[in-house]
Parts: sequence; structure tokens; C-alpha cells
Amino acid sequence: MTLSRRGFIAGAGALALAGCQSQQPIGYQPVAAPVRQPVPIPEHYRQMYAALPNERFPVPAVDLRPIDPLYWRQVVDDPTGARPGTIVVHPDSRFLYLVQDGGRAIRYGIGVGREGFDWSGEAVIPFKREWPTWTPPAEMIAREPELEKYRNGMEPGLENPLGARALYLFQNGVDTLYRLHGTNEPWSIGRAVSSGCVRLLNQDVIDLHDRVPNGSRCIVLPQGAPVAV
Repeated sequence: MTLSRRGFIAGAGALALAGCQSQQPIGYQPVAAPVRQPVPIPEHYRQMYAALPNERFPVPAVDLRPIDPLYWRQVVDDPTGARPGTIVVHPDSRFLYLVQDGGRAIRYGIGVGREGFDWSGEAVIPFKREWPTWTPPAEMIAREPELEKYRNGMEPGLENPLGARALYLFQNGVDTLYRLHGTNEPWSIGRAVSSGCVRLLNQDVIDLHDRVPNGSRCIVLPQGAPVAV
């Protein structure tokens, strides 16, 4: 069936989406991400998530141990029914699908927005950026004054919350402030932690970026929606 178009969150809620950063309460002390029980990592995946030394900022290999193997990139039967070339984000399952010909799809594990920052709708990707600049919105800076130094943008790099690539989502020519982007927090894949945007492992967002042309369609399903569109 066809996904009904949904209104995009407006005002301060929409502006918060541009943050794309894990938010923690004042006084929060970071805790090391839990290490899953050791599982054999096939060589195919070691190569898939190996270091990328030729990037503008060399990307380290991904430590796959904290990430459920379910969220490692793989080709699956397409469950969405969307036309080839469409990106479908299913927040509930923490999957992003890039629909292929022949009833197949490339499935990527993702991290999604926390409750209160979720977003759904249909958009177009008019452009993409390699090693993008991250600019927190004024509302985020008001909540977290320590971000004031980035009011005019945080330079690209491994510490930048947008990671190695960003795909920008627009509706009717207007920036939704919503992004598909990389992350410097691999442990967050499979979780709801960001301020609304969809995050992928840097190796995965580079792969997605290289496969998706400008003008591609992206559907972000609402919570509770079936995968099929």
C-alpha cells in the first residue's frame, strides 16, 4: 500500500532534529558500552567494517562486539514493497532498507531518535555531503550551553556527530532538518539515543552515500507502522 504523507514536526521540535547528537541529563557520567558475549566474526564482516585509511579523516575499524550481529549490513528479501532505489527507515526494528531490483534490499542497522524527538514522513534527498559540518540549533544550545562554541558549526572530523557522511532530507523543497548520517558512537546502533536523526556506522553511511543518487526518495515510517509501505 502507499504510505500516507505525514506532517513534519514544526517549530522547536523540528529544530531539535538538527542536533543529531546523543543527549544526556546534566550530571550524567558516561558508562562504557556493554561488551556482548564473544561471537565469531566472519571475515566478510571484518572486511566490511575494516579501517578506511584513505578517507579525509581515516576511519578506524568498527569494534563489532557491542553490536548485535542482526544490525550488521546484509542483503535480505525486501519487506517494504517500495520501488527500487527507495530508502525505507523502520525505527521500531532499527533498520534502514535500500530497496534493490529483484525483490531484494540492503539492510543497515541504525540508531534512532529518543522518545520526544521521533519524526516520520516522506522526503527527497536533494544533496549529500562528505564529512559534513554540524551546526546545533539555538534550542539545543539553550539546553546545553557548552555547545555555544559550535554555534557557527563544528568542523568535520571523527568527533563530529554527523560522522563521515550526511544525506539531507527535504519535503517540498524545504529542509526538514532531518538527516541520515554517520556516528562516532558505534555502540548506539540498535538503540534510541539521538535527537531525531537516523545514524549509521560510518562504514555503512559511506556505503549508502555511494549507492544513493541525489533526488532519491526516503520514507521514515512512524512508530508502530508495519515495514511494508
